[in-house]
Formats: sequence, C-alpha cells, structure tokens
Amino acid sequence: MPRHVRLRFDPVRGRHAVLAPERVYWPDDIAVDILKLCDGERTIAAMSATLAAEYAAPVETIEADVLEFIQGWMDLRLLTL
Repeated sequence: MPRHVRLRFDPVRGRHAVLAPERVYWPDDIAVDILKLCDGERTIAAMSATLAAEYAAPVETIEADVLEFIQGWMDLRLLTL
C-alpha cells in the first residue's frame, strides 16, 4: 500500500477500514485477507496459494479473483506494485 493509505481496525464498528486522504473504504472480510497479504514481498501467485489453502478453493480461481481485486484497487490508487 502507498504511504498515504492505511488499513486499520475500527473497534467501534468491529471491522477494518482502509483510510486514504479524504476517503474511507470498508472492505469485506475476503478483501481484508487479500490486503493483509499485500506486504510488498509476496507475489500474486504466493498470495493466491495462501488464500486457496485457507478457503479450500482452486488456486486458479483464487488467482483470477486476486488479480481482479488488485487491479481495481490499483485503479483507485490504493495499491501499488
């Protein structure tokens, strides 16, 4: 994530929020799982393998979903490669 974007847990609402300048996003649980893996070191393939094992789903399906999610958040300038 860029320096101006933060993933924080909101204890009042009991869920995670993504804070960006003048914006707040409320990702669902799966999006949070993906964001937590975005550490700048893992590849998309590694992230997908981790999530596929966690959700007992085919890695090809997970990888397509992860790519779509990451592209969407990159378009919003909330993630960078």
